[in-house]
Amino acid sequence: MSYRILIVDDEIEVASMLQRFLQRRSYIADYCLDGAEAMRMAESQPDLILLDINMPQIDGIEVCRAIRDRVSCPILFLTARDQDADKVEGFSAGGDDYIVKPFSLPELSARIEAHLRRERREKQIQRKVFGDMTIDYSAREIDVRGEQIRFNRKEFEIIRLLSLNRGQTFERGRIYDRVWGLEGSGDDAVIMEHIRKIRQKLAAAGCGPCIETVWGIGYKWIG
Repeated sequence: MSYRILIVDDEIEVASMLQRFLQRRSYIADYCLDGAEAMRMAESQPDLILLDINMPQIDGIEVCRAIRDRVSCPILFLTARDQDADKVEGFSAGGDDYIVKPFSLPELSARIEAHLRRERREKQIQRKVFGDMTIDYSAREIDVRGEQIRFNRKEFEIIRLLSLNRGQTFERGRIYDRVWGLEGSGDDAVIMEHIRKIRQKLAAAGCGPCIETVWGIGYKWIG
């Protein structure tokens, strides 16, 4: 099976270079040069999107927000911005990874492969019930008393990791490694922001506490 990857970058030299690189690795790669065209091409449901943030008119953050509810594939931001606030904004918009330019092509390839492997694994998982909450892992849906709650991809993957390992405490760095797919030092600010939003959405749906903070260590599922 050949995976389809959409490249979005307003610099044609970068976009065409990435297309050639991915095609040599047996991916089907298409590119576009602006946000409006990216939103149109995303409707074809690619398997993964590489999305530049700094684009004129409609930037990558706006594109991600616009398509996230309709496109379930991983979205990997490519950007020169490397501050924590920028990363939080990208992940909050629904992005799955944040790759800072300049990056090495082998690193980019490894991240792409990690996200696609995780997509394959998720299709093998069924569902679990926690009181009034049902988590359908294969459909990536969570409902409480029959009402569906919307989570972005990373929020769902954190819930998936914790809920499948109920009672087990995960350090923030380990959550980062497991959910974002590659080993590293992790980013506490990003993890904390995702946990905050998950709790907020569950509380709004009438759920009791499901994620407990283990002070000085990390988080565990108690739902």
